[in-house]
Amino acid sequence: MSKKIYVVLAVILLAAMVLSACKPAAPAAETKMKVCEVTDTGGVDDRSFNATAWEGALMAQKDLGFEAKYLESQQQTDYEKNINAFIEEKCDLIVTVGYLLGDATKAAAEKNPNQKFAIVDYGYDPVIPNVLALTFQTDQAAFLAGYVAAASTKTGKVGTFGGIQIPTVTIFMDGLVRGVQYYNEKNGTKVEVLGWDVDKKTGLFTGNFESTDDGRKMGETLMDEGADIIMPVAGPVGLGAAAAVKERGNAWIIGVDTDWTVSAPDYKDIILTSVVKKIETAVFTAAKQVQDGTFKGGFYSGVLSDNGVGLPDTTVWDDKLKGEVEALQKGIIDGSIKVAP
Repeated sequence: MSKKIYVVLAVILLAAMVLSACKPAAPAAETKMKVCEVTDTGGVDDRSFNATAWEGALMAQKDLGFEAKYLESQQQTDYEKNINAFIEEKCDLIVTVGYLLGDATKAAAEKNPNQKFAIVDYGYDPVIPNVLALTFQTDQAAFLAGYVAAASTKTGKVGTFGGIQIPTVTIFMDGLVRGVQYYNEKNGTKVEVLGWDVDKKTGLFTGNFESTDDGRKMGETLMDEGADIIMPVAGPVGLGAAAAVKERGNAWIIGVDTDWTVSAPDYKDIILTSVVKKIETAVFTAAKQVQDGTFKGGFYSGVLSDNGVGLPDTTVWDDKLKGEVEALQKGIIDGSIKVAP
């Protein structure tokens, strides 16, 4: 091969190298923001507050482009471990679900001040700068449900029970009792509430949020005592009470957290109404704030006036009761009717 050919080849090779060096690099794949849920022991498919929080994370995935992930806590000792796993994974927002995660979330937030948290059903005083508390005035909606229950009972007895005696459970029970009391005052009736003394703060609790067998026993006990409307505030445990009511008949269930005609359709025919809190909206709002750069610690409060809590549209009553409930809701919103002392 002649020297001239070698020179031509060298020039071509050099040109190719120069062109390769000048070629712009392929753009790096865009990293998705992560919203990561740590559940309470009921699990992500509890058809209650864990599931509704997960629905909010999935909304953020669909509408905001987040990647949604979760870790289930099988027992309370899993809380810290699961939170730390998501911190290591560099989640943009960690959502912890339930009052029982309050201490573990506080410890992790104070140790990791740059990590953003939202916690369902818990608040801090003083406020922790990197934690948004997602709270709900469920007693407002439960007050409405209590009024409806008092208007609907045939036996004159309404029952309720909780999973664990913590404020986010008893606030439902408080509202129910006071709604029944308000109905009695307005109508001269004496409807009784079994399972919760709003003044002494004593009542029926299963001690857990997992055992449907315990819920069944509570439901049977309350029906044996004459209750024909029961509001279980116990996550999946409440489904056991619903099963007991469906089998025995002649009674109703009031669902909590979600619209039970949707989340527990097997029991649709025995659902009088549900005390709903829009956890999914709260979680989505927190994720949107992270994305927008507006996130800060403090309180998100779901109330009747902004549809953060309420009774679902699937509830159907006669026109008279419907009108009374609408008037009652307006009174609670404008402050003329007091839900709590």
